[in-house]
Amino acid sequence: MTEIDDKFYNRADEHIHLSNEQLATGSKGEVSASMMYSVARFNAWVSAAGWRNAKEMQDAKEETIEYFVAEYKKKLSENLDDYIKNFDHYMNKK
Repeated sequence: MTEIDDKFYNRADEHIHLSNEQLATGSKGEVSASMMYSVARFNAWVSAAGWRNAKEMQDAKEETIEYFVAEYKKKLSENLDDYIKNFDHYMNKK
């Protein structure tokens, strides 16, 4: 992933706010599944935009998957650690 820019967290917060709004009409699992699908779809488009043709894209498919999965795993681990450290505060537990 590239270096975090000034608006990184603002963009992420906008996605989170949209997902929170969607909880009014869907379960946490449904909203999460839709969010993951949209991220995968957008990243497929980002990948496609970087190639001249389908052959180049196909040749880089496994490397692309490894990159995005590694980035997701890293961010998920960081956020799980944050929730573990701040569980009572974030989850309003006394």
